[in-house]
Amino acid sequence: MTETTADSAQYAIDVADWRRRIHALYREVRAAGERAEAGDEAAIEAAHDLWRRTRDDVFATHPSTPLLPDDRPGFTGLPTTPYDPAWRFEVEIQPAEAHRMIVPTGTDGDVPFDRIGLVDVPGVGRLDVWRLASYGGGIFVPVKDALAGKPGGTYGGGRYLIDTVKGADLGAGAAARSLVLDFNFAYNPSCAYDPAWACPLAQPGNTVPVEIPVGERYDGAY
Repeated sequence: MTETTADSAQYAIDVADWRRRIHALYREVRAAGERAEAGDEAAIEAAHDLWRRTRDDVFATHPSTPLLPDDRPGFTGLPTTPYDPAWRFEVEIQPAEAHRMIVPTGTDGDVPFDRIGLVDVPGVGRLDVWRLASYGGGIFVPVKDALAGKPGGTYGGGRYLIDTVKGADLGAGAAARSLVLDFNFAYNPSCAYDPAWACPLAQPGNTVPVEIPVGERYDGAY
């Protein structure tokens, strides 16, 4: 049996701290969403700015940053667009044919995801909704839009809207079986910055034909 090392223990502590910060950040975002629903329209825009600034800070300073060492000195912030309320939706999860997606990873083996339904987003299209079918559970909704892979567009493998096991959780909608999807909070997976990461990417059921101009963009600079 291989003996553990001090480095592996510190790595685990650092990852736990990263996730703790992200969970706390999205708690504030969800609370701002509730205030916006109650009439404080500026709350969610302020929360989006906090989300952007916090992500810039952890990318720049946190030991678990996905930025490669050579990319860190020149990092000045993630390319994130200003908030646009037109891209925030509350959508009901509709039934869909059961399907299992297996994502091979270098560290966790084959990770299974089960499709639990789909959402029909006005002006965007349909997106599959997945559940992590292993320890921890969690809802997962990626999206790949028509800007994916284009210069100055979005990441070619798609972005994440919801990944609750990692803290990226905008909460349930007011109606039963509904979710809040806010494309302003779409963000790139870690593999966009470090190819050593194995990330589940958007499948055909999470690919839409329209351009989604909001959220974190991707210029390939990092």
